[in-house]
Amino acid sequence: MKIVILDRATLGFDMDVSIFNGLGDVISYDTTSSSETKNRVKNADIVITNKVVVGSEEMENSSIKLVAITATGTNNVDLEYAKKNNIEVKNVAGYSSSSVSQVAFGMIFHFVQKLNYYKNYVNEGNWQKSEIFTHIDKPFFELDNKRVGVIGLGDIGSSFAKRAKAFDCEVVYYSTSGRNNNSEFKRVELDELLKTSDIISVHCPLNEQTKDLLNYSNMNTMKDGAILLNLGRGGIINEDDLSRLIDEKEIYCGIDVVNKEPIEESNPLLKVKNKDRLVLTPHIGWASIEARTRLIKMVANNIIEFLNKKRD
Repeated sequence: MKIVILDRATLGFDMDVSIFNGLGDVISYDTTSSSETKNRVKNADIVITNKVVVGSEEMENSSIKLVAITATGTNNVDLEYAKKNNIEVKNVAGYSSSSVSQVAFGMIFHFVQKLNYYKNYVNEGNWQKSEIFTHIDKPFFELDNKRVGVIGLGDIGSSFAKRAKAFDCEVVYYSTSGRNNNSEFKRVELDELLKTSDIISVHCPLNEQTKDLLNYSNMNTMKDGAILLNLGRGGIINEDDLSRLIDEKEIYCGIDVVNKEPIEESNPLLKVKNKDRLVLTPHIGWASIEARTRLIKMVANNIIEFLNKKRD
């Protein structure tokens, strides 16, 4: 079997991917542009892709038998064409729940604990000049009894919710599909969640129901001082509306995903004036060392499962 890896760089070069060498003849590309994809996959039996698009044009007149996605999302593969042409598509899920939850709480503590301010206070030589033992001019608060609203209570949302509960937060959730009923946490409508939550964290997929789910009108109902996080997908929060709101209202935002990645120079979030209210990270939520190690093993297992089925 000929295996082609299209975007090796997205897995991180600190990761060992030699496991794939035992499964076939591997050709690995660090990155692949849209104009290069068709030629690179033409003679491949198995294509490994993270974000490189493998559409009908790329699969047409090729030898592809399996597309192994190194992610949970499958929107970069034409699933309908693959099914019609007996090309299997396998993704991975559940590998990054702890990683995403941890990054989310890193963002929360950034805003809640004001550590940047206090670190700078000491680094700038102010503490040794103080007449008292402490300096508490930048108030911070405890998470106990704060209401945390989770939008999307799948694997990752549930992982985040359990960690919030461990901090004695009151956790509520909104089901974007309308099908999730979790007995551990209270389910509420989106309007109530936005109006009453101190912290709001987005962990739902991007689809027709969730595109621009959060917009200027409903985000404007959020409490002053509320923290809004998006570690789901870009497009769930309208970026023009959010950037406008950050400069009009005291809300604090941790955003790990945007509409177009890598972020474009024209993205309105890069132009907000109140930059202290915004933490932008380059889609790192999924990417702890442990999560990426699990991911690679899961992709390899998907390929092994496919090969065993072929042998049978």
